[in-house]
Amino acid sequence: MEFYMNGEKIDVMLEEEKTVGDVLKSFEITCEENQAAVIGIKIDGKNITADEFDAVSKNALSENSKFEFTVVTKQNIKDSFTTLTGLFKELAEKMRQVPVELQSGKSRQAHESIKNLADSINDFCHVAALASLFEEYNSFAIDGKLFPDFFADFSPILSDFEQALKANDTVSVGDLAEYEICPRLEAIANTLEGIA
Repeated sequence: MEFYMNGEKIDVMLEEEKTVGDVLKSFEITCEENQAAVIGIKIDGKNITADEFDAVSKNALSENSKFEFTVVTKQNIKDSFTTLTGLFKELAEKMRQVPVELQSGKSRQAHESIKNLADSINDFCHVAALASLFEEYNSFAIDGKLFPDFFADFSPILSDFEQALKANDTVSVGDLAEYEICPRLEAIANTLEGIA
């Protein structure tokens, strides 16, 4: 039997485990003890979805089984939040420059900042979703709002921003960047700094 964690082969000593479910449960307990969470499971090269988990768990172990686990640790989350803190501080400053760049014919720089904004928000949402696997991150708030509420308020602004970009409405793009997006990016950076 072979075991891999995040692509690295690991040594595992089986004790009383008889089924795939026994192995998965033991691995889950070990992860919890080490402040980690399983975010992906492959058995014999096949991804196991949440829907298949119960059925697969009943299977007997085979000597040729290959288990591959994708794991995230609290430290991974903390490191990601530290990186994102700097990124959002930098982005807030860049977004503050967008109106000036658009008015002075530097639209390429403005569009680069806007692309970075989209990528960074996507990265942040991904890390926040992983962070929710750990209890102490479930109640973190940005500007006094829980994460889902903060983004429920932020999403329409990003939508307006996207529409203004498509319409080439540089005044609206500039106003939204400076007065709506910048303060929220700073709030995200401040929250992440407090967590990290």
